[in-house]
Amino acid sequence: MEPLEIAEKLRTKFPEETAVPVVFARQVSLFITKESIKKISMYLQQEPDFAFDYLADLSACDYPDRANRFEVVYNLRSIKYNYFIRLKVELPEDDPRIDSVADIWATAAWFEREVYDMFGIQFQGHPDLRRVLMPDDWEGHPLRKDYPLEGHEDWEWPAFKEVKALHRHDNQWQIDSKKP
Repeated sequence: MEPLEIAEKLRTKFPEETAVPVVFARQVSLFITKESIKKISMYLQQEPDFAFDYLADLSACDYPDRANRFEVVYNLRSIKYNYFIRLKVELPEDDPRIDSVADIWATAAWFEREVYDMFGIQFQGHPDLRRVLMPDDWEGHPLRKDYPLEGHEDWEWPAFKEVKALHRHDNQWQIDSKKP
């Protein structure tokens, strides 16, 4: 079954929760409502005709000029049938929350933590939602388009003093951090 056919079947099954599929570079994306992510995900995983048993990736995009600033992107695969579909959910800047799908696909637990860390999107019902890439005391979300490229002005990461202390002997011990 082709991705566009899968998207059309989902539109028939969930007409109020899905939009017209978008085809770009021969890849199909289906926008769904944030309220339906659990229901549609569970259906795609459990429906024998689809068997989407693998969440290959979950990420996000930031579009600051849009009414719904964020998009959460789910790339799903059916290993059994070699199917692929991409689901997208738009979220507003003032309420970037969506239900977690970690109880449907275990890989989502890690992906959702990364998206939370980098974009600040909250995944409700996540078993362990905390930073995974940035230090716990880091301020802000580095993949947001309005995040300063060189960090916040007059702000120093609190643990930076510890890092500097760890490297205080680099010159003395002839450690060159620029060499591979």
